[in-house]
Order: sequence, then C-alpha cells, then structure tokens
Amino acid sequence: MGILPNLDSPKTFHKVASLTSLSSLDVLSSSSKTNITSSIGSMSSHGFLNVMEVQMAGGAAGEDRVQAVCSEENGWLFCAIFDGFNGRDAADFLAGTLYENIVLYLNLSDSRIKDNDVKNLGSGVVHDQEDESLSDSFRCNIVNCLQQALAQAESDFLHMVEREMDDRPDLVSIGSCVLVVFLHGSYLYTLSLGDSRAILATSEQNNIDTKDLEAIQLMECHSVDNKMECIRLLSEHPDDPKTIVHGKVKGKLRLTRAFGVGYLKERKLNDALMGILQVPNLCSPPYISTEPSISVHKLSEGDRFVILASDGLFDFLSNKEVVKLVSSYIISSPTGDPAKFLVEQLLSKAAKMAGLSLADLLNIPAGMRRKYHDDVTVMVILLGSDSRTSTASTYL
Repeated sequence: MGILPNLDSPKTFHKVASLTSLSSLDVLSSSSKTNITSSIGSMSSHGFLNVMEVQMAGGAAGEDRVQAVCSEENGWLFCAIFDGFNGRDAADFLAGTLYENIVLYLNLSDSRIKDNDVKNLGSGVVHDQEDESLSDSFRCNIVNCLQQALAQAESDFLHMVEREMDDRPDLVSIGSCVLVVFLHGSYLYTLSLGDSRAILATSEQNNIDTKDLEAIQLMECHSVDNKMECIRLLSEHPDDPKTIVHGKVKGKLRLTRAFGVGYLKERKLNDALMGILQVPNLCSPPYISTEPSISVHKLSEGDRFVILASDGLFDFLSNKEVVKLVSSYIISSPTGDPAKFLVEQLLSKAAKMAGLSLADLLNIPAGMRRKYHDDVTVMVILLGSDSRTSTASTYL
C-alpha cells in the first residue's frame, strides 16, 4: 500500500556534510515529499552481527527530523530521531550538528584509549582477556562522548537563541526530544532526552516467532507521566509550589527533559517573551533538564530488531503491539519496509478512531490533521546475519 509517499512535510532538510576524516560515510536525512533510498552497506562486527539493515519512515507536518549515518571505516552505525516542538529550529540544529559533535569528541578523547583500543574500532573484537579493560574503557569513552556532544549542541543552540531572540523571540520556546542509537561492534548505545522510545525486540529462542519476542523499552520517558521524573523535578525545586501546574512543568510543557526550550532554563530567555507567553515566577531555573539517559546493551543472538519512534506512535500502539506488528511483517515480507508498515498501521488506526476512512484522513491538510494524530517518525534496525545489502528509506 503505497500511501506514505503522499504524506506532506513542508520543509526539506539538508544533508549533513561528511567530515574529511570519515571518507566512507553514507549520510541519510529526511526529505519532503520524496522517497530516498540510500545504501548503508555491511558492517563487520563481532559474532553474529555481520550486517544490519535500516528502514525508516516518517509522518507528516514536518517538525520531526531523522538521520542515519553508517561508517564502514569506523565500524559504527548512528541513527537518530529529533522530535521537534513549537517549531523546527531545534530539530534542524541537532540534525546539522550532533553527529559531527560526537565524531569530534571521539577524535579528541583520551589518547590512551585511542592508542590502545581504536585499532579494534572497526571490528569490535576483544582478542584476549588482557584487552577487556581497554574495551571497557572505550565503551565508557563512547558514553562520555555522547554526553559531551549533546551538551555542546545545547550550549551552541542556546547561544544562537540568545543572539537572535530580539528578532525572533519565538526561538526561546522551541525545543526537541532526542533519541540516538549508536551501534558499534556487539554493543548498542542508546541516548534519550524526552519521550521518544527505543524498543528492543529480543527472544531466548533462535526463531523470530512473535510469541517468543519480548519488547524491552531501553530508556524511560522523560515527562510528567513518569512518576520518578516528577519526584526528581519536585525535589530539585523544593521552594517552588508551582513547579508542576495542571500536569505541565510550570504550566507549559509535559516533558521534564528536552533540548532547547530555553525560556524554562534561563531567566533572560524567559524575559524575551511578552505577556501571557512569559512564565511567571521562574523561581529556580532550569526547570527542564538536558541530562540524557544513556544505556549500554551487549547484543545477543536473541536480539532481532530495534524500533526507534517519536511519541506519536505510542498514542495508538503499545510497545508489545509494535514489536508484534514488525515481527509478523518481517516474516510475511522479508524484503519489505517494516517502518513504513508501522506508520501505515498507525494511520489506519487513527482514521478508524476518528470515524474516517484512511483516504479521508490523508486528504486532511497537515496542520488540521494534527487533531487526529501527532507527527510520527519510525526507524527499524534489523539485527542479524542476513547477507542482503543494507538499505535505508524515508517516506514523508
């Protein structure tokens, strides 16, 4: 069912320029009203993880940004979803800077780790027990680089906002969720800021029977719906009785952690807003954290695929449902596009809940269609030893 190419996204996102030190990159970013297919290629990895296939699909209305970078030279796969809100500027900024920041910090990292461990970067293989501590150090180094790269992007973005807010005061309210999956060797690193999700489908069995697969959410969501996040936020602002108002942080945002959204982080940025848009009594900023959650997972033979998605997908489908749908689709259509299929299922469900046909829903202009469903971006990374050429595609 070829419906997704007709979905609308009002703005083309430009590709991130490859760094000169990374000559073997294939960079894929979202594009408006077009299908893009890009070869991702095989990645040499430890054990079973010899090839990965990436499939992507995107929804309408254009505040989400998606990016995939495969470097055979460095032996990693970087996939990211940036779910923007109140505008596209933050998501665009992330798509243009975060990956290059990560590479920069990896290149500038501890020379001892680089000298001893970077030789194994392409293969991810630990050759003997003596190398184990070096491998552990390198994994810690990747985690640190992910954190530093995001912090650098945040600092640069807020600096840009402060510089331009006199002409564009709306910039102080623009933000984005961040979801990054970084695959290197037999390890999967996940960084999250906001309420997008990464779901790992895994099984102790050697087959992909949907009954055997478990849906593991790799990171908790950062929103007021998460009780632990509310406890953390309230404990950080004990003297502010209006930290959470009407189910939102300072009455403005359901997210508790996000990129950008400077008016909830700095008084001078809040002061740029006028009248009712300004947050009253900004007693003890920042109220929105930029501290990401990061997990490191060693892949096993039972790990089948990873689903990355912005929160709009989970307005209609549970973690278990998306894993079951993707698994069933892979069995029935092994060369098909599971991400596109997931978005089609979401749209069908949204139409049904609204009492509309799918065609009627898709004929509604993008701005008005947000009444029925949020922006949705989905990526599916298939893990395993399939020898097919890896591909990536977007449908916006």
